[in-house]
Amino acid sequence: MLILGIETSCDETSVAVVEDGKHIRSHIICSQVEFHQQYGGVVPEIASRKHLEFINPAIDEAIKEGGITFGDLSLVAVANGPGLVGALLVGVSAAKAISYALNIPLIGVNHLEGHVVANLMREAPPAFPWICLIVSGGHVNLIEVKDLGHYIPLGKTRDDAAGEAFDKIATVLGLPYPGGPAIEKLALRGNAEAIRFPRAYLEKDSLDFSFSGLKTAVIYYLKELKTYSSDIPLADIAASFQYAITDILSKKALMAAKRTGVKTIALAGGVACNSSLRELVRKKAEKEEINLIYPPPVLCTDNAAMIACGGYYKYLRGEVSSLELDVYPVMELSEK
Repeated sequence: MLILGIETSCDETSVAVVEDGKHIRSHIICSQVEFHQQYGGVVPEIASRKHLEFINPAIDEAIKEGGITFGDLSLVAVANGPGLVGALLVGVSAAKAISYALNIPLIGVNHLEGHVVANLMREAPPAFPWICLIVSGGHVNLIEVKDLGHYIPLGKTRDDAAGEAFDKIATVLGLPYPGGPAIEKLALRGNAEAIRFPRAYLEKDSLDFSFSGLKTAVIYYLKELKTYSSDIPLADIAASFQYAITDILSKKALMAAKRTGVKTIALAGGVACNSSLRELVRKKAEKEEINLIYPPPVLCTDNAAMIACGGYYKYLRGEVSSLELDVYPVMELSEK
């Protein structure tokens, strides 16, 4: 079964051909970083226009690189939320056109479910259940994955996403967008314990997250430091800030695993590429005899292969969309 996956939820136009939900035949990702860099973040209007520019060439390239024709496709899967409405509409409109023209099933896929199932695109997928920590520029979610299509939300951010906090602090430190990779690189030269930035644990036993206070603390620390010193330890600030985020993420992921009795933690989303986060979760997990898994970097960031994978499994569950498929800027992974 050959699935065409389309992902346009934010600022990357991605199209992939995936066989049987696992084997990637082609994978095209058109990055928009250069167009948003000067603004320090994603500009929705620019993102939508660039998706319109990139989508058809990306589809054609995915078909060509996959060594197939449009007639070989079994179904088309597309991310229809959460994300930027204008951006989502580009991908969904293209998917509808392909579905209608070829008379093949259309599958709308929750972008968050795409991140979850990216961990299944391996030779030895994890046995259910497992905990999935999704961390990206727009999302922080802790989910118990009971089975495919059976997700129990355990916690989420109440304000900023971790990736968003990385981007904003990178801007005040004078680093380029996207902020996560830039801060991680600078942090390698710094001392993660030089500055004790605050961690928000929220209520007792809460598995929710909050990063707005941390972001504010870093901004005010830097502002105060500049009033009496010209020697700003940027590497120490970056390392300490990164450690504050990865510390709280890793602790709450372990809390979720221990509370549910689950023995596997999966990371997902763009921030899952952060080596410090992976190493911190690994160290904590090993002490509790809990396994850690995560996809390769190309399947952590927004990509169409994970959407194709999600569409494949939804099709097997009989969850087919109509041509009236809508887009949703906010879309939770509901318990089933």
